[in-house]
Amino acid sequence: MECSGGDLMKFTKVAMDILEKRYLMRDENGKVIETPEQMFERVAWDIAKVEDDQEYWARKFYEVMSRLEFLPNSPCLFNAGTGNGLSYSACYGLPVEDSIESIFDTLKQAAIIFKSGGGVGFNFSRLRPEGDIVRGTMGVSSGPISFMKIYDVMVEQIKQGGKRRGAAMGIMHVSHPDIEKFISCKRKEGEFSNFNISVLIPDMFMIAVLNDAIWPLKNPRTGEVVKTVKARELFNKMVENAWYNGEPGFLFYDTINRTNTCKHLGMIEVTNPCSELPLRYYESCNLGSIDVSKFVSGNDFDWKRLGEVVKIAIRFLDNVIDAQPYVLREIEEETKKTRKVGLGVMGWHDALLKMGIPYDSGEALKIGKRLMRFIQETSHKASEELAEEKGVFPAWEGSEWYEKGIKMRNATTTTIAPTGSLSILANCSSGIEPVFNWVYERDNTIGEKYFVVHRIFEEMLKKRGLYDEDVIRMVYEYGSIQDIPIFEEDDKMLFKNALDIDWKWHITMQSTFQKYVDNSISKTINMRHEATVDDVRNAVITAWQVGCKGMTVYRAGSRQNEVMRVGRECRSGRCNL
Repeated sequence: MECSGGDLMKFTKVAMDILEKRYLMRDENGKVIETPEQMFERVAWDIAKVEDDQEYWARKFYEVMSRLEFLPNSPCLFNAGTGNGLSYSACYGLPVEDSIESIFDTLKQAAIIFKSGGGVGFNFSRLRPEGDIVRGTMGVSSGPISFMKIYDVMVEQIKQGGKRRGAAMGIMHVSHPDIEKFISCKRKEGEFSNFNISVLIPDMFMIAVLNDAIWPLKNPRTGEVVKTVKARELFNKMVENAWYNGEPGFLFYDTINRTNTCKHLGMIEVTNPCSELPLRYYESCNLGSIDVSKFVSGNDFDWKRLGEVVKIAIRFLDNVIDAQPYVLREIEEETKKTRKVGLGVMGWHDALLKMGIPYDSGEALKIGKRLMRFIQETSHKASEELAEEKGVFPAWEGSEWYEKGIKMRNATTTTIAPTGSLSILANCSSGIEPVFNWVYERDNTIGEKYFVVHRIFEEMLKKRGLYDEDVIRMVYEYGSIQDIPIFEEDDKMLFKNALDIDWKWHITMQSTFQKYVDNSISKTINMRHEATVDDVRNAVITAWQVGCKGMTVYRAGSRQNEVMRVGRECRSGRCNL
């Protein structure tokens, strides 16, 4: 069933439910008072208000959004043009210094950000370890994990802008004395439920792992080595926890900073909650995504139209920096200093399906490389043109762009976000992820469960004369079509879902796109339930070796509560795929 929002856009019933629950404005009685068209008009006019020709650019912005070719991050759709005083950015990084004043100042700042709909990354590496001396009271420190608990309770109590649950990233450097406590703090399901956690790992640690060398743990208060451990044993503990329930994630510090275009401002130590956005402290970033599946023309892309949309999207995201209100003065200062924006893609797997190209194929890597290079180069050109028109970002002098003699409006232009809600609105696959499954059960925003049938898979079923309730139920129960005899071999080759695809292809796809992304990529390395700890270990090492900035593993069935589900047997990891 489709719900039309006008001549240009069509929304599924699921998308309309989400729009009405989260995005569309309501009156004081809670009644929805705008249509999707009016939402896009509201956002377009507000983001165009910083232009000399507001009407022209509002029309351009409305066009790409209403066609669902480009969508900005959710806080922009929530807040732009409403006059509620809340920011439009999605991603923030805040410092946590080693004092009780800093810890609770940051707690307050984070609460304000969560209210506006943003997610926040925190690095707890500077906090003294548990049991360390506190000179002011002659007592001992309770350690970073105890303060993370306070942050977690705060996030639990504050929904992001009243629209969605708060999301936080907790980071700790691998040299911190409490690192073993940190990597196992989410071992029990339900603990730190509002946090993703990741370990910040320099190249030297990975080299120590490969060489089975000793690794020092240092007190951040004094810089003194308090203990030495075997790097490989510590790494194995991280890997085993990631195998157990998907956490911690792994952030590769040196890889992140090798492409940090503003090293003169300092090294990057924190990311947003889904880790696609490495940030300096107090930086925020505006993200947006293009549904590349809408640009498929035959066996290729409509490069001309795609290029036009990229340029409009970069201008839109750059305008957000000036159009939005800022909830903290420090965030405004740091954001405007670098003017980072993050344009990414969604609908990548859908685009491959439309072209008849399997996700796990050399051809997919080839066209993915061409696609992201085109978007990267076009977005850089758009930023250069904006610099000529409006000026370079204030921290340009001393940046790598300055060293290359390239005038840029934005320190970065590209990021690939998870696009969870946006991909539902656009009715496409999320980010560069392979489709989770062709039929699955999902929770909606009000706690109801519904079945999702992938639209391109549905078209294939109808073409084959297979579309009926029994087949849909069978695909759901099996969790795959690979062992269902009614499907042709060509269909089985093309319609592989996230768990049908070997983890090596997941990583290779991520690294292929990463070569042409300024910031980073939100990507889950999906593994089947029977994957081993060795598989996870090899995957992490491979991701580091091929240039990924970070990686997250999730082994199917390793958590009781999963947002998306296939049949009962598969959900427990016992299905025979």
